[in-house]
Amino acid sequence: MAVLDDTFLASDPGTIELINPVGKRAITHAIHDIDGTHSLIRDWPPVMALSIHWAMTSGLNDDFDSDENLRALINRVGEENLKEAYEFSITSAGLSAITQMEFGIRRAIQLGNLPAAADLKLSQKDLDGNAEILRRMWNGQERFEDIHEPKILRHFIDERTPRLFRLYEKILNGACRDKNTADAWKNPVKWRVEGSMEFMKHLRNRGVINYFVTGAVIYEDGGMFEEVKAIGFDIGPGKLVEQIRGSSWDRKMPKGEVIDELFEELGIAPANAFVLGDGRTEIKAGAEMGCVTMSRLPKDNTVQRKLHREFGVNYIVEDYTDSRLMRLFRKG
Repeated sequence: MAVLDDTFLASDPGTIELINPVGKRAITHAIHDIDGTHSLIRDWPPVMALSIHWAMTSGLNDDFDSDENLRALINRVGEENLKEAYEFSITSAGLSAITQMEFGIRRAIQLGNLPAAADLKLSQKDLDGNAEILRRMWNGQERFEDIHEPKILRHFIDERTPRLFRLYEKILNGACRDKNTADAWKNPVKWRVEGSMEFMKHLRNRGVINYFVTGAVIYEDGGMFEEVKAIGFDIGPGKLVEQIRGSSWDRKMPKGEVIDELFEELGIAPANAFVLGDGRTEIKAGAEMGCVTMSRLPKDNTVQRKLHREFGVNYIVEDYTDSRLMRLFRKG
């Protein structure tokens, strides 16, 4: 166990933006997002924007995720101004990837870009319900059980969404992930947020048990698991990171729900947990649960910084190089 004590930050904040002081608090566990919080391997926003835009405009025919389309899409990454899709990608950072993919498909429905073979005859009520779900997604919501939808529409979305998610991951691999990971095995420091490893070790040495929680799917022969190993993080019982929890290819798993399940399973008291991330979901969930929360956001990410302040985040940092971060945690 560690003791977090931020009382000195009011007069000496350094580069730490103090939003909601905590005072003194016992901290037993830390829940860390990975991508953008500790790892820089995935340059995901242009890939996410293109994947969403492709869903919106391609017609979503049965071959929308073909190998031929994949090769063409890899070559298109970052080459177009995809304003709406890019803004949603940035705003929705931290939401389940399944939710982000679903947004693209629902925008196609709203735009009328659907395959004729799907035979989706939608009423105005159906379209209004779809529009309401899109509005809620923009506001960071992921569950919409109160909105009734015809089974044929639900089936179409449930069938296309996991396929779009897999297509997104393949585009990401081809555009940046594979080559960046290969380089990270040789130059891990280059692909970590500055000071990340030192801060993680400091937490562990002060008695905090670290967990990684990610919206990516975890599999041991590649993907996010390989990425965190490539940048130097040891994962396993008693190691720097105790465990990594991921998402699913075909089931919506909001990060807040994953964190809540982890707390319940391990008997972690939210008041004694420290949540660190760059996405809206983990910060909002952590703040609502009563955890201590810290956002890792570049200074120029003004949209997310504003959102995180509204969610009630305690601190915002640009990286982990300020020595005050080490002073923030001492052994209990």
